[in-house]
Amino acid sequence: MSDKLKDKNLDFMFEAVLQLQNMDECYDFFEDLCTVTELKAMSQRIVVAKMLRDKKVYSDIVAETGASTATISRVNRSLQYGSNGYERIFERLDNE
Repeated sequence: MSDKLKDKNLDFMFEAVLQLQNMDECYDFFEDLCTVTELKAMSQRIVVAKMLRDKKVYSDIVAETGASTATISRVNRSLQYGSNGYERIFERLDNE
């Protein structure tokens, strides 16, 4: 993560997330933390990232997720030039 973003508040939030132990706890915590719109946007982005990783074309991603082409492009940039956060998670999910 960019040093510009790192701070004690984000550290605290990420430490809190790391304490979650199951899906129900995730639902409870993120429902308290985020608005429905924020949760939908985040979940849409990770689905878009998975579809891009699976070599799906933009038109299929738009049709299946409702994501805008701007969102798809933004996610694609993260996959291409980001910190490999998506890829790390997908590899771990693939190994389960």
